[in-house]
Amino acid sequence: MSVERALLAFAGFMVLLSVALTFYVHANFFWLTIFVGANMFQSAFTGFCPAAIVMKKVFGLKSEKELATS
Repeated sequence: MSVERALLAFAGFMVLLSVALTFYVHANFFWLTIFVGANMFQSAFTGFCPAAIVMKKVFGLKSEKELATS
């Protein structure tokens, strides 16, 4: 699995989790949804994503480009 696909899966999971937490636990969990969305938005423009750094260093995932050239 590439970093890009893992990031999409992670972001989708976090959005679904935050919606469930908002519904079942406390209404302020909607801030988690806003944080995830804002992080995805800024990452689209800057290319900087802390989760991608963790996935590369800790889990050893490679980018699509790295997988295509290997």
